[in-house]
Amino acid sequence: MNDPEQSLWQTTCAETVTAPPLTADAAVDLAVIGGGYTGCSAALTAARAGASVCLLEAQEIGFGGSGRNVGLVNAGLWLPPDDIRAHIGTEPGNRLIDLLAKAPSDVFALIDEYDIACEPVRNGTLHCAHSASGLKDLQTRHAQLSEAGAPVELLSADQAGERTGSQAFHGALFDPRAGTIQPLAYAVGLVRAASQAGARVYTHSPVQTMAYEAGHWVLMTPGGTVRARSVIQATNAYHLALPETAPAYVPVYYFQYATAPLTENLRASILPRKEGCWDTGLIMTSFRLDQAGRMIIGGMGDLGHAGRVAHSGWVRRKLAELYPQLADQPFEHGWHGRIAMTSDHIPKITQIGPNALAAHGYSGRGIGPGTVFGRMTAESLLADDPSLLPVPAVSEHRENWTRVRRAFFESGAALTHLIRARV
Repeated sequence: MNDPEQSLWQTTCAETVTAPPLTADAAVDLAVIGGGYTGCSAALTAARAGASVCLLEAQEIGFGGSGRNVGLVNAGLWLPPDDIRAHIGTEPGNRLIDLLAKAPSDVFALIDEYDIACEPVRNGTLHCAHSASGLKDLQTRHAQLSEAGAPVELLSADQAGERTGSQAFHGALFDPRAGTIQPLAYAVGLVRAASQAGARVYTHSPVQTMAYEAGHWVLMTPGGTVRARSVIQATNAYHLALPETAPAYVPVYYFQYATAPLTENLRASILPRKEGCWDTGLIMTSFRLDQAGRMIIGGMGDLGHAGRVAHSGWVRRKLAELYPQLADQPFEHGWHGRIAMTSDHIPKITQIGPNALAAHGYSGRGIGPGTVFGRMTAESLLADDPSLLPVPAVSEHRENWTRVRRAFFESGAALTHLIRARV
């Protein structure tokens, strides 16, 4: 199996962008640190508004979680609406719910407008009940989402079986607003559009120091210095250097395996409408097809960790459990990515200095929220209007016991996968 840092999406990405390292000094209105969904969306927004903008990425565009994503373009967050309101209040909660309900439309509108070659399929997603208790959770979510105006549909076990091609589920929640994409190609396509709109994009240009001097930010990289009136830090779970602005989160790993492209006969019985899927398990499972007909299945866990044996054994058994006809299908790719999880599962915007904001903590929902947070953070800074932010900025965000909790999640995932692999 290939290096877990090398995803299938790197092999199948049809989008390209010219983004050399920074080799000279520059002065801009807005500097963006990080080339994932948030950073690319922010750069595109600023460039479209006529601002001068520079995006600095330490590796390649989409190197972090954006290029290792499952590719589910979901509406909202992991939390049901009532939980969001309970955490941040009714008025800001309702605003965030409304903004992220429209996030898939924002994503697919950008894909259409800029002709991003990212395998877009907007046929909805299925949140599948893995147990009777999982179905009760979906019933609660369905009631709350329906009350908030979401056009979601609760499916019976028979309906879920028809839609997934699997008899493993007690029901499912269908969200027609959602869909799937090639996640790395979407990020690259966004930054390609930003570049065409006038943004300067540099890869292999890590920001080593950042200081506020005489009304401007000075960002130093190995090849040059950028002076900027405003800064957006969009590094999320792949933050490097700059310890004074490091985002606080619990790192959680999520891995995926992809089969070879399935034959037409096999594809005919699996996900006939091509929805993306995930289940209600505490140690979640996701599964979907890509454009070439590969089955991509994933779960929580670190393939670079000692638990890799448990994870790889589990994924083979899980695939056979869901789709017995795929039991002998070879896996061609296996990779993992890091998720920035916050305790309340709500993204954070932190004021890291004058005219400088950091966004992070999508807790596994990066595509829609990242696109929205990137756009609105750029709009807020360019207009000098904090009311334009999707959530109020905080002076700092802390997470307790992050190493212990990271170890707990990984140990729990490995133990669960090991036990289930031996059942």
